[in-house]
Amino acid sequence: WKIRDYKRRKQEAVASKTLSLYSQPFYTGYFGYKMCARVYLNGDGMGKGTHLSLFFVVMRGEYDALLPWPFKQKVTLMLMDQGPARKHLGDAFKPDPNSSSFRRPTAEMNIASGCPLFVAQTVLENGTYIKDDTIFIKVTVDTSDLPDP
Repeated sequence: WKIRDYKRRKQEAVASKTLSLYSQPFYTGYFGYKMCARVYLNGDGMGKGTHLSLFFVVMRGEYDALLPWPFKQKVTLMLMDQGPARKHLGDAFKPDPNSSSFRRPTAEMNIASGCPLFVAQTVLENGTYIKDDTIFIKVTVDTSDLPDP
């Protein structure tokens, strides 16, 4: 997920104009789960004002009737390092099957789940994660243990 105009969008978040941004929806596979990422450039909850907060959202999708629920796949959220070291920052977690965030969606989107303290703004802004006023975020879902539909 490519986020352009980082400085302007961060200022809008600080000014409480646009608190969060959503990625385009994507599917985990051909008949997979539909989801998107959500980022708070000025943080959310415990990370407000100090961190970039990163979440993922399970969405209502076309193939939900074919999929096992609750959603239990391991998810990795990653901020890509654009420098030569490629020291990407990532956090992986297994969803809590009891959380409403991972039940089969009845509305368009479930409640977002993820990392309010994903990366400190000082680390983000002083490293090589921002280049040409752009950051890249990657979401990976482990589908290796999913049965074929």
